[in-house]
Amino acid sequence: MKTKWTLDSSQSDVLLKMRRSRTSYLGGTANKFDGYVNIQDNEIEDASVEFSLDLNNKNESFQSIDAYLQLQDFFEEDEHPIVRFKSTSFQKVNQNINFFKGNLTIKDVTRVVELDAEFLGENNYNGQKKLAFEIKGNIKREDFGLDFNSFNHSSGAALGKDIKIIANLEFSI
Repeated sequence: MKTKWTLDSSQSDVLLKMRRSRTSYLGGTANKFDGYVNIQDNEIEDASVEFSLDLNNKNESFQSIDAYLQLQDFFEEDEHPIVRFKSTSFQKVNQNINFFKGNLTIKDVTRVVELDAEFLGENNYNGQKKLAFEIKGNIKREDFGLDFNSFNHSSGAALGKDIKIIANLEFSI
């Protein structure tokens, strides 16, 4: 039997992280998440994920971090406030190793990226069936025009060349 699970945006989030303390946490309740996973005979058959992150939509703890790091200089969030990912394919290797390929847009630059997807499991919560994935990958920031170069005030070290994307996605039926 085939079942379609939909992405629960209130239980999903994305972390964008770069070496030398530039970290921004963008939670699911403040941003748009969409997607599904098809399960047939207890096996993942097909999956699709889409999310949009509004860099201007922050909570208080993020604002204090942002003021210190001047993240707006890096992402130019006033002109380009939205980061988007839309999967174009899903490849299942085995129970825990899967890949999403898709289009990632940052600062109006779109590139095809491949992200690892780990199936974390399935359980019941308050009578509702849930399953979860963790999606991870690295992108070269210069590929997206994120070439702002500043130095950390404490040690003078330059920013990392990669941005890590970590998405925790929960699906339900």
